[in-house]
Amino acid sequence: MPITNAMVLAAGLGTRMRPLTDTLPKPLVPIAGRPMIDIVLDLLVEAGVETVVVNVHYLADLMEAHLAERARPRIILSDERAQLMNSGGGLAKGLALLEPGPVLVMNADLFWLGEPRSNLRRLAEAFDPARMDMLMLCARPEDTTGHNGTKDFSLGADGRLTRYRDGLPQPVVYAGAIAMDSRLLADAPSEPFNLNVTFNDAIAAGRLHGLILEGHWITVGTPEAVSEAEEVIARLAKSA
Repeated sequence: MPITNAMVLAAGLGTRMRPLTDTLPKPLVPIAGRPMIDIVLDLLVEAGVETVVVNVHYLADLMEAHLAERARPRIILSDERAQLMNSGGGLAKGLALLEPGPVLVMNADLFWLGEPRSNLRRLAEAFDPARMDMLMLCARPEDTTGHNGTKDFSLGADGRLTRYRDGLPQPVVYAGAIAMDSRLLADAPSEPFNLNVTFNDAIAAGRLHGLILEGHWITVGTPEAVSEAEEVIARLAKSA
């Protein structure tokens, strides 16, 4: 069964993307002519998602106007104009707007290309709440563009993730997509907190699992990364 609810984390300030973000929120910065948020939402629709919560803060009116033009998926805004809630607090606030149950979570500034089959469908199908708090989509470092080179986790033979340290096997990069049950954060603090707190709790319980992304992963964090992403898109389009 596909997961039909999702949240996109889109409320960041995008300070490293200046001057592009002086007049645009980062998710509306175009990559090869398309705003990043639309690329992300299309990946979710392709995976069978019907309803998506999107949190907004910086230049929120522009985000709200742009999202209102989409026919699919159904968009619910989580308004953080009054207070930016950080990644964990923003996720908890947004998930409370959905019916409790399994959800997909994505960042608004990354995507992937060349997947043989929807990575998000694979993520939804492999998520097992009996064994996992979260199933995280992970990329091999060699399959990334725009990443700073940091190795985030080590993926064990049993599918569990631990924080990467030198010498650990199979280093991977967090690809910015998660399958989880929204009830995991039902008792989360109402103030801002970082999602890494939740990751660390899941690691300590042996319940953070990983799934390797198929295709090529692109993250856009600086103005320079825009041209890098567009070069990869053009190259992959020629080889398709």
